[in-house]
Amino acid sequence: MADRLRTALRTGIPGAAGGVLATLAGLAAAHLTAALTDPATSPVVSIGSTVIDLTPTPVKEWAVSNFGTADKPILIGSVFAGTLVLAGIAGILARRRFPLGAALLVVLTALAGAAALARPTATITDVIPAVVAAIVGVLTLALIFRTRTASAEAKTGPRLSRRGILGMAAVAVAVGVIGGAGEWITRARSRIGDIKLPLAAKRAKALPVGLEDQYAEITPLSTSNSKFYRVDTRLTVPIVDVDSWSLTIDGDVDKELTFSFDDLMKMSLEEHDITMTCVSNDVGGKYIGAARWLGVPITTLLDQAGVGSKADQILSTDVDGFTISTPLELATDGRNMMVVIGMNGEPLPREHGLPCRLITPGIYGFVGATKWLTKLTLTTYAEQTAYWTERDWATDAPIKVSSRIDTPKPLARLKPGKTAIGGVAWAQTRGIKTVEVRIDGGAWQPAELGPEVNLDYWRQWYLPWDAPNGTHMLSVRATTQDGEVQTAARATPFPSGASGIQEVTIFVE
Repeated sequence: MADRLRTALRTGIPGAAGGVLATLAGLAAAHLTAALTDPATSPVVSIGSTVIDLTPTPVKEWAVSNFGTADKPILIGSVFAGTLVLAGIAGILARRRFPLGAALLVVLTALAGAAALARPTATITDVIPAVVAAIVGVLTLALIFRTRTASAEAKTGPRLSRRGILGMAAVAVAVGVIGGAGEWITRARSRIGDIKLPLAAKRAKALPVGLEDQYAEITPLSTSNSKFYRVDTRLTVPIVDVDSWSLTIDGDVDKELTFSFDDLMKMSLEEHDITMTCVSNDVGGKYIGAARWLGVPITTLLDQAGVGSKADQILSTDVDGFTISTPLELATDGRNMMVVIGMNGEPLPREHGLPCRLITPGIYGFVGATKWLTKLTLTTYAEQTAYWTERDWATDAPIKVSSRIDTPKPLARLKPGKTAIGGVAWAQTRGIKTVEVRIDGGAWQPAELGPEVNLDYWRQWYLPWDAPNGTHMLSVRATTQDGEVQTAARATPFPSGASGIQEVTIFVE
């Protein structure tokens, strides 16, 4: 028994290693090919994107809740690990019967090719990286394993020759070089060129000094681009050529219009300070940010196109065919809904939608903040459904009044004495009137509010507190300018946003 195990290990490990190296070589070559064309067609990314689309909504919400923005790296890692396991099996098969191992590698790459072609905007050329992966993988497998004569093969199978060992080492080096080149090209293509944004015709006032100057643990009044949350379905950030990009307005309009990026920059641009919130943001969550946005009011574009009489939604489409639906009435009710090209004085970062995106105050991003925007179609909910609508999310999801404790952190340990409880509260389009704090289940106490920017912007708050020894429970709630008190009723993010009161336990000793 022990001899059989040693024999299995002696023959299986080299075979598995060879299969893994051959697959890595194919993936590296495919990654380089995709970097030169479309990074989204890289095999691991293609399969990962398909997995995202097929994953049930509760599982997606669980992943976001438990892993946060690490959900995508974990998914890619899982797909990659599964691929390598099958690659190892292919290598073991190839040592015994090369055609079987090669066939398994071809099947793996065929799945990646099918996933690439399943994208809404896919063309036949999107399968090229998968084809490259198959060719390079099989040829590398053949390089690594040299077969003996037919009679010897029948007894012991193909041997790993000295040349095979050297080949494996060469493949390992090549994988690193080729894969690194692909990643370097992708990153180089992702850099924003010399886009110089014009000054806004309607400029926002300078932001006031935030409470973070007094209480460092309170979230800054303005969120920097690098720290702004990102939640979307993309495993790779689309690389869009600004010079060839265009925005089309079609559907139930008097005339179909197309605008270039230069056309948008020449329009009467406006700046607005707006807080954005993701529907996946749980009570006390971090998927919220406030920025200064530069763009064109949606009404400017719709007035040029002429809105028809049938449409009740704006179906927005991004460069890869992903769709979001927004109630048409939100574009005409006076809120600052915009087609945005700038963020905090800079061109939109690629991960936040370069060349342009939608921003719609007062509703969650999944119904009003399409990134990498390329088309606005005026249509009806009866005629067309968007990505999230097909997955049973709400069609109209106004942001719920909410508040968050930034300091003290949950389970923090403080020394007795004077401190401050503080954080942020938001109710976009309605504004925050009051924030109240409750300590250990006692009466609600009014907190001090930070400076008010506008009704679409969050509000900082704090409450001075003389903390006594012991374990304490802190709670916070907000009230809007029109009198709505934040509800204590718990709701999960699906299907229209979370609700409830945040409660934080801390220790003073």
